[in-house]
Amino acid sequence: MAKFYGPVGYVETQETRPGINVEVATERNYSGDVFRSARKLASGESINDDVTVNNSLSIVADPYAYQHFFAIRYVKWMGAYWKVTNVEVQNPRLLLTIGGVYNGPTA
Repeated sequence: MAKFYGPVGYVETQETRPGINVEVATERNYSGDVFRSARKLASGESINDDVTVNNSLSIVADPYAYQHFFAIRYVKWMGAYWKVTNVEVQNPRLLLTIGGVYNGPTA
């Protein structure tokens, strides 16, 4: 089983002015294990093929992670940002399933 250490990104909406909401990203570093490591190359209608991973990362969670697990949006793993498609609470850990490349706001 491979090890993981890196940033997990939380994205939450904050009101900057009345009626104006902005997505704000924060990162926190976690350690854990990589349970599943697989990739899929999907040919679509675009010029370049889409790379999708179907990996599961188990991180040792802190109280912040438990209180904000709904806001986990991305993980930086293997030098790239990946979308978190599923979060499962398994005390004292969180099981993160990652999918395609993440292109949203980062910290």
